[in-house]
Amino acid sequence: MTRPGGVWRNWARTESVRPQRLEFPPTVAAVQRAVVAAAAQHIPVKAVGAGHSFTGIAVAPGALLELRDLSGLVSVDADRGRVTLLAGTRLHRIPALLAPFGLAMENLGDIDRQSIAGAISTGTHGTGARFGGIAAQVVGATLVTASGDLLAVNEEENPELVPAVALGLGALGILVDVTLQCVPAYVLHAVEQPEPLDDVLAALEDRVASADHFEFYWFPHTDRAMTKTNTRLPDGAPRHPLSPVGKWIDDTLVGSGLHQVACSTGRAIPALVPTINRVSAKVWGDREFTDASARVFATSRSVRFREMEYALPVPNVRPAFEALRALVDERGWRIGFPVEVRFAAADDRWMSTAHGRASGYIAVHRYWREDPTEYFEAVEEIMLGFEGRPHWGKMHTLGAETFRERYPRFDDFVALRDRLDPERLFRNPYLDRVLGG
Repeated sequence: MTRPGGVWRNWARTESVRPQRLEFPPTVAAVQRAVVAAAAQHIPVKAVGAGHSFTGIAVAPGALLELRDLSGLVSVDADRGRVTLLAGTRLHRIPALLAPFGLAMENLGDIDRQSIAGAISTGTHGTGARFGGIAAQVVGATLVTASGDLLAVNEEENPELVPAVALGLGALGILVDVTLQCVPAYVLHAVEQPEPLDDVLAALEDRVASADHFEFYWFPHTDRAMTKTNTRLPDGAPRHPLSPVGKWIDDTLVGSGLHQVACSTGRAIPALVPTINRVSAKVWGDREFTDASARVFATSRSVRFREMEYALPVPNVRPAFEALRALVDERGWRIGFPVEVRFAAADDRWMSTAHGRASGYIAVHRYWREDPTEYFEAVEEIMLGFEGRPHWGKMHTLGAETFRERYPRFDDFVALRDRLDPERLFRNPYLDRVLGG
């Protein structure tokens, strides 16, 4: 289905574009036809999922393919625990698709609104020192190349390309299906609690190594960390989920409603931000429960924000965080959104922020109605000094020359792009910047 191009905006309202053509292809063949048509008209073509990236990675000034109708389960190999999903399938729908087969995704991030193709293409990840990002779970995929042909990448066909295609930035073609290596369904025992920040930092690497999934949030202008520790248990373990009322109070009333009020108040009266943050650090995240993995990993995020996140070698996380903490004090800023710190295992995906190294992630946020430029640029300078690599879907200022220095397989990826898309049919301004024109 084709419609005249209206204005497309991403969730964070950091990017917008009026495409020449907007299409909703319901089948793989329809995606192929759209790519062939765009090539014939010499206009670029891009696919978009949920628009949850903060960068312009999905911006489509030519033909925009909205893949929400290309959704659902294609096939299941229950013996090997593998499932193939259509590219537009939203992450929050996947648990119900896997449940009849007793399977779950090995790890997830804390937002599940993205499409599976968008999540892997931007390097979306969760936390857990022994677990990689979502792209690390990919064992196969099919994409439509610039010629309109299908390219299958898996153990039997083009296996050497799996590490490139699994995190392809949308630069190699249009993903139409993705095959994931899943695990037997499991539950998580979650402990969320406030702790003294200095205590958390002092024991950080031990906390990370001893837990299945550990992360913490720090509200600037406070001395408290909000820690989250999730322990994996067999699917048959007793469950003690949050009550519907308790979940509504924590996630909707406090996490969304009161946080929205806090952000709006802090924007209007910046001097109140430290007090607001101290109150937030007391009322957020003091709970313990056990539930299905997907119910624990994902949280609701209705307050709109902008985000920048950098991946660092694990030993650099604490000194980088300390430098960030000192920066906020020195500049006298009033930062209402918390800083988030997570961890992930090394992987072999060519363009993964965790390529070849166990990584810690430091993410900074600002309310969407506040200008993040000064804060983000100063934090970025710190992160670059600690060997940082920015998340592809979150705000940063870097270009191709910097990435060439930080990714050992950068030139291999660009060479593959040259082979699959020599005319740059899948280009856009963001990809021109980060990969070269």
